[in-house]
Amino acid sequence: MTASIEAFFHSPTSTLSYVVYDMAGGHCAVIDSALDFDLSSGVVSTEFADEIIAYIRRNQLSLDWVLETHAHADHLTAASYIKSKLGGKIGVGQHVEDVQAYFAPVFAMGGTNQTAGALRHQYFDHYFQDKEEFSIGMLTVTVVETPGHTSDSVTYLVNQNAFIGDTLFMPDFGSARCDFPGGDAKQLFGSIQRIYALPDSTRLWVCHDYQPGGRELEYQTTVGESKLNNIHITGETSENEFVQFRSERDKQLNVPKLLYPAIQVNIRAGVLPEAFIKIPISKTF
Repeated sequence: MTASIEAFFHSPTSTLSYVVYDMAGGHCAVIDSALDFDLSSGVVSTEFADEIIAYIRRNQLSLDWVLETHAHADHLTAASYIKSKLGGKIGVGQHVEDVQAYFAPVFAMGGTNQTAGALRHQYFDHYFQDKEEFSIGMLTVTVVETPGHTSDSVTYLVNQNAFIGDTLFMPDFGSARCDFPGGDAKQLFGSIQRIYALPDSTRLWVCHDYQPGGRELEYQTTVGESKLNNIHITGETSENEFVQFRSERDKQLNVPKLLYPAIQVNIRAGVLPEAFIKIPISKTF
């Protein structure tokens, strides 16, 4: 069974969201959805997510899953909003619990005890394990844990398609940063090797395209193309070379502007705080 794929580009955050569906059976999944969020005003809206919902309804598809490749730090997920409109189950890699455990005390999100306990199993419907298989209609999906950018990062394999989150970008933009809590450049190298071990013809669908040099939007490459042309890690790059490069580069990167809002929302599968998003401060005096 061939998977049909429709891409949606959220230009404010350079995010790619995907609807993956079984044409014959009419079942689908949404991968890496996004809410609209204006940081200066605090206004959250759903125009982009509504485009995805309209596409699913227009094509008379039945939503089985709303999937996350990881707890994103650069956009707010629309998972819970989409589920409220179309049903389905929200799925994420099992190690999102590690991300919840780290950030729950930071934002006092676990109640009076400030633990992740209040977050677990309240927002996500399923925590995927490595090599677990599940279905989108007649399509079989295999989960591959690909940590390094974050500890909870996973890749979803659907036939000859791999939805890789932020693990890799288009070849001219390279690879993911590893300086978030739970990130690890050595782990990322190993995860990329898992992706590079797939057949060269496997199509890689990225979660972001930052259009370097102002080029046109691109969001799909192949394993073979990335192994040959990725500017950060080809098929010939050694672990030591990559770890040294990635570590030095990460020291030069700015904090994503939506980091704190995104994390607070995304470790709760897109359920918004009742009134306020918290921003930690650091005194310099």
